[in-house]
Amino acid sequence: MPPLHVIALPALLAVAPLSVHADTLKVLTTGAFKQVVVAMVPAFEARTGHKVDVQNDTAGALAKRVAAGETFDVIVLTPGGLRPLAAEGKVVPDSVVLLARVGIGVAVKAGAPKPAVGTVDEFKQAVIAARKIAYIDPAAGGSSGIYLDGLFQKMGIAEAVRAKAVLVPGGLVAERLVSGEADLAIHQISEILPVQGAVLVGPLPDSIQNFTTYAGALSPRAGNAEAARVFLASLSGESAKETIRAKGMLPAQ
Repeated sequence: MPPLHVIALPALLAVAPLSVHADTLKVLTTGAFKQVVVAMVPAFEARTGHKVDVQNDTAGALAKRVAAGETFDVIVLTPGGLRPLAAEGKVVPDSVVLLARVGIGVAVKAGAPKPAVGTVDEFKQAVIAARKIAYIDPAAGGSSGIYLDGLFQKMGIAEAVRAKAVLVPGGLVAERLVSGEADLAIHQISEILPVQGAVLVGPLPDSIQNFTTYAGALSPRAGNAEAARVFLASLSGESAKETIRAKGMLPAQ
């Protein structure tokens, strides 16, 4: 089984000049990292002349799509999701680079009272008091949904939560606040901030917080390998760190 190597930025940047032929890169990304990818696209397109088609899904769904043979140029996934794909030759093992990490937050509709969530007990009471709670359906393969499902079980409130859960198959969970389907949303912070009409109350308490790390990799069948390498380098470069922080994430350690 080939090892999953995480490479340094200089190795990514050591690429040949881009082809004069303009191509469209297909970038697959988890929803949590989508806002960063989208923000980096305009400068890349202006600099290179290439176009970027960004498609997002849950981590589990993306892994299944690639394992089933879907083509792409660059992928952003969890390191754990990339590992079996590298072993199967679906991504280039030596291209894997850590990008960012993000925690889980709690959100309410703009203008609604903000519950206290600073301690574990406060968070638990906020969940119990909520009429409807929106979070990613664990069955969809979303990282935060899988974690929350286990957390609620450990807290002894799994049955109570499931009875009023609004399980979202993918996308921006906080949109369920705006639509009125839920009055509390729990999702990765980078997927709460983009939702107009939703407000981040705060992160989960430190003792129960869960950070998900994201990494990027290249396809061995990239249509334009040079352009794909340069785009991936842009996601891991110094200029991307400010964008990563602005989107509610932290640069990878």
